[in-house]
Amino acid sequence: MHPALQGLITIVVGVGGCIAYYYFSNLFLDKVLFPAKGAMAGRNINRANMVRPWLFLMPALVALGLYLAYPVFATIHLSLTQRVAGGGFEFVGFENYVKMSGEPKFWEALTNNLFWLIVVPAASTAFGLLAAQLSDRIKWGNVAKSLIFMPMAISFVGAAVIWKLVYDTRPAGQEQIGVMNAVWLSFDEGSIWSFLFLKLVPILLVAGFAVAIALMTWALAKPVVQRNGPVSGWRTAAAVLVGAGAVWLIYKSIFGILGIATASLPYGEPQTWLTMPFWNNFFLMAVLVWIQTGFAMVILSAALRGVPEDTIEAAIVDGANPFQIFFQIKVPQIMGTIVVVWTTITIVVLKVFDIVYAMTNGQWETQVLANYMYDKLFRANDWGVGSAAAMVIMLLVTPILVWNVYNARKEMR
Repeated sequence: MHPALQGLITIVVGVGGCIAYYYFSNLFLDKVLFPAKGAMAGRNINRANMVRPWLFLMPALVALGLYLAYPVFATIHLSLTQRVAGGGFEFVGFENYVKMSGEPKFWEALTNNLFWLIVVPAASTAFGLLAAQLSDRIKWGNVAKSLIFMPMAISFVGAAVIWKLVYDTRPAGQEQIGVMNAVWLSFDEGSIWSFLFLKLVPILLVAGFAVAIALMTWALAKPVVQRNGPVSGWRTAAAVLVGAGAVWLIYKSIFGILGIATASLPYGEPQTWLTMPFWNNFFLMAVLVWIQTGFAMVILSAALRGVPEDTIEAAIVDGANPFQIFFQIKVPQIMGTIVVVWTTITIVVLKVFDIVYAMTNGQWETQVLANYMYDKLFRANDWGVGSAAAMVIMLLVTPILVWNVYNARKEMR
């Protein structure tokens, strides 16, 4: 059978099955189970209306149970078992988790994922917010938005191939086809452009990152520190945890600035960017930032358009400059949307696999949790440790999902 015809038959059968299910289930509900006649007509109508929503939800619930809930429980079971010779499994408890925690590659993957969680959501949201604000102020803003959003239409593997060409390296003396090396070889030691772009700009970026972390940490910890009202224990614990993380990031940023200032750069030599430990992670992150900036821009642009004009006009009348209007009027009013965009990108980051697999395959200290899980499951054939790694990813994603659901319900109330 021709694949196109087979696909068409599948669609017709699927749609027809859904329509038949809804029609006959409602017919059974109204005519057999709770008939609207006799002395119990009113009561039966109310009961039918209470059951009817569940009839419509049933196919979705069955699909979610079959393709989401069951795999979760199956993965939990696999993470607590071990394959034995001759087939079958034996229960080993938390032995797989202990074995996983003893592997340096797991801690490398976990550390890299934390770096991804810090850099990618922050950079994507910041660039998306900047693009949304600036594109609304120019005549050709819609064209700019289309170009920025275009990477969202590219698969992660396709984007990885494109950026692998950007980072491509040819031997010294040959013409460089990689954009990064072509730009790199244009810098000379001691020139003003080398100082500006290879010293001053990176130092300012790292310093700006440290300042942004400090400001965000203060905004989160301010209610706890000033104690203007009752503060719950979990909020205090979260503030302490965030503060400790911020201190560590600022400490690393200071040493990063010192490292950039004192570094001796290999001018005139083509660089293999993806084999540089630590820095190659940022080159991989740039791919996901490039993709997710368009998503952040579209959502935040809609939120900015929803800011009431009267508040902006009142701020202009009071003498506020564009920066004050943006940071003190617009941003506070769309903070809920910013948090949603941030957390959505965070979930994408926790599951990142394609980019790392296609560009470095986890080599040169670029391993991430999803890639580590893949290696254990399908290369080492170690289902127990691979399932344990999958559970770690799920445990990291779950609090963010709970937080999104909590905020959504809070806004609905």
